[in-house]
Amino acid sequence: MTASPSDWFEETLYKGFRTRYRVGEILHETKTHHQHLVLFRNETFGHVLALNGVIQTTERDEFIYHEMLTHTPILAHGAVRNVLIIGGGDGGMLEEALKHKTVTRVTLVEIDAGVIEFSKQHLKSICGDAFDDPRVDIVIGDGMAYAAETEHRFDVVIVDGTDPIGPGEILFTEKFYAACKRCLAPGGVLVTQNGVPFMQGDELQGTIRALRTLFDDASCYTATIPTYVGGCMAFGWASDDPSLRVAPVSVLRDRFAAAMLETDYYTPDVHCGAFALPRYIERIIA
Repeated sequence: MTASPSDWFEETLYKGFRTRYRVGEILHETKTHHQHLVLFRNETFGHVLALNGVIQTTERDEFIYHEMLTHTPILAHGAVRNVLIIGGGDGGMLEEALKHKTVTRVTLVEIDAGVIEFSKQHLKSICGDAFDDPRVDIVIGDGMAYAAETEHRFDVVIVDGTDPIGPGEILFTEKFYAACKRCLAPGGVLVTQNGVPFMQGDELQGTIRALRTLFDDASCYTATIPTYVGGCMAFGWASDDPSLRVAPVSVLRDRFAAAMLETDYYTPDVHCGAFALPRYIERIIA
């Protein structure tokens, strides 16, 4: 986009429904090898990142998304050492995973090197110095290929993909989820970004259907994130250990205290409540 401060950025992800953000200042705009990237400042959300015309994250509320997609599986598991993040080039998920001192390695697989370099320069408020942590292994490549071929095994796999458009489309297929299961350690957890069920019910339904053919336990949990309009956002959950999804709040409180995490959204009580689904989401995944 080329815009003046009086212009508005209009997101048209959904049919029949549009959202607009006032552009206070365009901070950066480029075309990487895979996508069109623009960063602008908005009076409400601060720095706003969009890829191919779709809002990905904002400075104001990114903490909700990143905390819930990271701390929920890690604390439910209780003994995570190795984490795989597929996507997540903004570094927010990486930063949250590294807050767990028991985590010894985080592998981040990002198809677009340009997004990582951009984030290091322009999104420090989201990624901090996470990319420089010695526990981090950055892989520039296709997430599907990596999951299908790697010899490493991971306690938690986090799929921090874009919407199922363009290069992100493969990340919503049963073939991809099977590859993720292949590189999970025994008792591991897979979590996925699945959009807003009220607006993208088919996307969530397809994911849960695929996960239930592959894992002993598959469901979803939710969080309310202002940027992703239309209601609460859903995260897919899959494991061959059904007990992890119903970890007692007392256990989560002990793990949370031991981890000495400072969070702005996640709490052990929110963790448990996130798996209590509204009826319309229960119907979608039924």
